[in-house]
Amino acid sequence: MSEINSKQKIFSVTELTRSIRTILESAYPSVWVEGEISNFSPHRSGHMYFTLKDAASALQVVIFSSFAQRIKFEVKDGLQVICMGRISVFDKRGQYQLYAERIEPKGKGALQLAFEQLKEKLRCEGLFDKARKRPIPLYPKKIGVVTSPTGAAIRDILNIVNRRFVGTHILLCPVRVQGEGSAEEIARGIETMNRFSDIDVLIVGRGGGSLEDLWAFNEEIVARAIVASRIPVISAVGHEVDWTIADMAADLRAPTPSAAAELVVTRRDELEERVRLFRKRLKEAMTEFLTERRDALVTLKESYAFRQPKSLVEQAAQRLDDLLKNMTRFIKAALDKKSACFREIVGKLGVLSPLAILSRGYSLTFDAERSIIKEAGGVKRGDRIVTYLKRGALESVVDSVRCDDSLS
Repeated sequence: MSEINSKQKIFSVTELTRSIRTILESAYPSVWVEGEISNFSPHRSGHMYFTLKDAASALQVVIFSSFAQRIKFEVKDGLQVICMGRISVFDKRGQYQLYAERIEPKGKGALQLAFEQLKEKLRCEGLFDKARKRPIPLYPKKIGVVTSPTGAAIRDILNIVNRRFVGTHILLCPVRVQGEGSAEEIARGIETMNRFSDIDVLIVGRGGGSLEDLWAFNEEIVARAIVASRIPVISAVGHEVDWTIADMAADLRAPTPSAAAELVVTRRDELEERVRLFRKRLKEAMTEFLTERRDALVTLKESYAFRQPKSLVEQAAQRLDDLLKNMTRFIKAALDKKSACFREIVGKLGVLSPLAILSRGYSLTFDAERSIIKEAGGVKRGDRIVTYLKRGALESVVDSVRCDDSLS
């Protein structure tokens, strides 16, 4: 074995690994890589770890929490994505990997994918069910509005409400409707409005814009705040073609803030016209009702009952007398029949009564327990007995007992 050249550079593992890392980072400071996500593993720290693979190779990917929290869609196995980041080496394992700072779904924008994922999730939970949604009050006295205090939405709402029904109260909860943290502000605004007991309906919205501009109304926190609201909610976000998660969760969707104001407030002149119409219909109905009752009263007045009332009373009195007589005869006949039947039964009972035997000269004898003595063998000498005659009774003490049938 030849000796190692003393001038040959010998690297430690760490030195070589760091050298390779420097080369890779210099060669690939920013690179886009396409592949399918597998072995996705989110860490409790917020970092994301997964493998990006194609048909022949695999690449380890790390997304640190500072970048991961900006991702709008749900990262999961099977997604075809494009990642942007730098290539480096994890010294401890000597493994090269992609440290991604951006990730986009292939063929579909991240926001669109996030929208569809959240829409499907909330739909499965029943947040969009029609049965859950409440009716909007027909004539609200106070309207709550959650929107930007400087945007066109609040100006449009105020203009339409004041024009259509002067005197309707509007309470504004100013929030940001775009940018970082705006979704949380909107959700808090809805919760704040629910602390007021006199708000009849709530309008939540903003003017139109791009998908990015409207994104706060596609956040889960806003959808859940709308569903949890005690007050019926009208979602008024964007232009007519725009639909958001908030629109689907709300009790009613208006295509624009102006349309929301028109839906919630009836025009005063329309209401007055309806009142006039109802008044006219009520007057006509009452006139018809009174005419019918007047005709019925005239008919009744001209009837025989009112022309000959005394004769009717006399005839009724005579019919009453006849009914009383018939009732008396019926009751007397029924009582006579029952009395005869009763006397017949009493006669039969008298014949069968043991007391009737005593009147013919016979007697009944009982022992001390008040049981009738039927045979001489039922007593013995010294027993006390009582004999009942037609009149009175004899108390005796048995002196002797004879069990034969002789009377001598």
